[in-house]
Amino acid sequence: MRLCLDDITEATRYALIQAGTTFRRDQIAAYQRAIKKETNPNARWVLEQLLENARIAKSKRLPLCDDTGIPHVLVDIGSDIDLPAGWLPAVQSGVAQGLNQMPGRPMAVRGDGVQRIEQSAGLYRNPAKVELAPVIVRPVGKKRLTIHVLLLGGGPEIRAQTRRVFHRRSLEHVLDETASWICDEVGSLGCTPIVAAMGIGRTQAEAGALMLEAMAKGNLDRQSAWEDRVTKRINQTLMGPLGLGGSTTALGTFIKIGPTRASGVRIVSMRPCCCVEPRRASARLG
Repeated sequence: MRLCLDDITEATRYALIQAGTTFRRDQIAAYQRAIKKETNPNARWVLEQLLENARIAKSKRLPLCDDTGIPHVLVDIGSDIDLPAGWLPAVQSGVAQGLNQMPGRPMAVRGDGVQRIEQSAGLYRNPAKVELAPVIVRPVGKKRLTIHVLLLGGGPEIRAQTRRVFHRRSLEHVLDETASWICDEVGSLGCTPIVAAMGIGRTQAEAGALMLEAMAKGNLDRQSAWEDRVTKRINQTLMGPLGLGGSTTALGTFIKIGPTRASGVRIVSMRPCCCVEPRRASARLG
């Protein structure tokens, strides 16, 4: 199957805008479940307002949050897909169009490497100057191309961590240790409830990619026993929505475990996704 560049650009543009302006069905359902069981009135009010914010954002096609995020793209490529030359620039063009249309927040920093680090040359006014992060490509054994777009906000990135864990031949130990990092950070994040995202791999790069895949493909309606274990641990902090107390500090957890090597160590990437995240959407071609 051969795809055209315009289809790829349009699919990417659509997915970016959808990710930035719309709660997923499983996300809405998770909030509704949390509202029903939350006994703290302040916490319940916050959860209701976050759902209302999502309703308004969808109806008016406005960003869910002022921090519109850094675009990350994962591409699943089927073995029978014949990608045209220039497909990656087509993805980049779709991201730029989506950022202009949504619109994204103008937050790209001008200048050379030193100036960008020091933020001494100011910002670009054009939202499309926010560059796409490196694209992750995954082969799949099906006749389709799927483009997943994630928008990652700055607050969760400040609280994210990648570390080594001595696994002690126990997934329970690895997850409990990672959950302890999340519990240490969640009080400083502010914009709770979170979704905890975790990738477990052989290297820092692989663990980070697995964490992104967990965010792109996890489902709050279908949680494993291990994901429920991490969520329960976080909710025991009683930090609650926006730190106001209550039983809903986390809505759920997404875990992706990749290949492992013969070693006493596992590399784990962890990200406490904020109350509007993971902001994601997918477009399937073919």
